Amino acid sequence: MESVVHYESEDAVAVVTMHRPRVMNAIDLALRTQLQEALVRADSDPGVGVVVLTGAGGNFCAGRDLKAALRGEPAFASRDAQLAWFNRTSIVKPLIAAVEGYCLAGGFELALSCDLIVAGSGAQFGLPEVVHGQVAIGGGLFRLPQRMPYHAAMRLALTGERVSAEQMQSWGVVGRVCEPGGAVAGARELARRIMSNAPAAVRASKAIVRRTHDFVTEANAWEAQLPFAQQAQDSGESRRGLEAFAARSGKDAS
Repeated sequence: MESVVHYESEDAVAVVTMHRPRVMNAIDLALRTQLQEALVRADSDPGVGVVVLTGAGGNFCAGRDLKAALRGEPAFASRDAQLAWFNRTSIVKPLIAAVEGYCLAGGFELALSCDLIVAGSGAQFGLPEVVHGQVAIGGGLFRLPQRMPYHAAMRLALTGERVSAEQMQSWGVVGRVCEPGGAVAGARELARRIMSNAPAAVRASKAIVRRTHDFVTEANAWEAQLPFAQQAQDSGESRRGLEAFAARSGKDAS
């Protein structure tokens, strides 16, 4: 299998890079599988204190590979893989998203799964699923209202518009905005600050903060959201949206 996730570790910081730059690191089955493996590897490595997740080629991630979806490729290799996906479970160690360029749809949901977000000033965030007749069921719709004002979350969910890193920082979702291209360096600096503290206390603090929401909302939200999303899927708009996207992409490529 082609390597579409790169892994490097230096000074106790593991940098995991999604590496499908030609498609803005869109998530296909291979990337999803290798990303999970890389994060588990970092989490189990005693020499790693903090993990940074980023994307190659000037973009974080544009979401799921819709062309792969149209070909019938499953999102996950199995139900067990779906339940173990870090987007649901996270990892024990602190995880920082270093975002440049596009951070959209499932890519934005990956960033929201991280504990902290550092972004380059040119980054753009959004959940454009509604534009394509889809529903964001990767956690974004119930995590956004936990991390930002309700009406701002609703704006992103219903319009599908893209917003800047600076706007996301004003809403409290992005912790730091760096110069373009500086997100990984900014994330490394933040990682060093975290690692200056006691590792066990850091891990315990992360666990407690995450479970504050898990116990109240997220544990039930995964299944509770599905009937609402299924109505949209059954309407036929989902397939038409995917076909329209594929047609536009084909024209752009030619």
